Amino acid sequence: MIKAFAVFVTGVCLLVAAAADEATPDSDHGRYMFSKLADGFLRLDTQTGEVSMCSRRTIGFACQAVPEDRAVLENEIARLRQENGALKQEILAHGLPLPAGAMPEPPAASDNDHIVRLPDNAEIDRVMAFVSRVWQRFVEAIANAQKQMLHKS
Repeated sequence: MIKAFAVFVTGVCLLVAAAADEATPDSDHGRYMFSKLADGFLRLDTQTGEVSMCSRRTIGFACQAVPEDRAVLENEIARLRQENGALKQEILAHGLPLPAGAMPEPPAASDNDHIVRLPDNAEIDRVMAFVSRVWQRFVEAIANAQKQMLHKS
């Protein structure tokens, strides 16, 4: 199923690339991009990313959303990562080295884990310099305001 979907997406991408020179924006400030196909148009909503296939019907044109299984792909990627991590752990548990280029999986972070990175000295120096400049400008603004008040009196 995933291979069929990948072939479909690749085909759509090739069709879009081949017809890219014929793409024209819709009158709605360029929200839609149309690419001519043999039996209609491929419509891309530039705001949402939704792709639709538009074809001639008995009365005008009709557009139908192209199915997108992004969630299926994301789930498969997560499953493969988990499987890869388990295989690496099994290799390490048997006392064998990981293949060249393979790195051990980092420990999985749970939703309750929060990683706090403390600033280094260079970052602290930059913040202190910024605060110092802001404070200096604030003091100068107050001094200027006092001078203006004294000159008006």
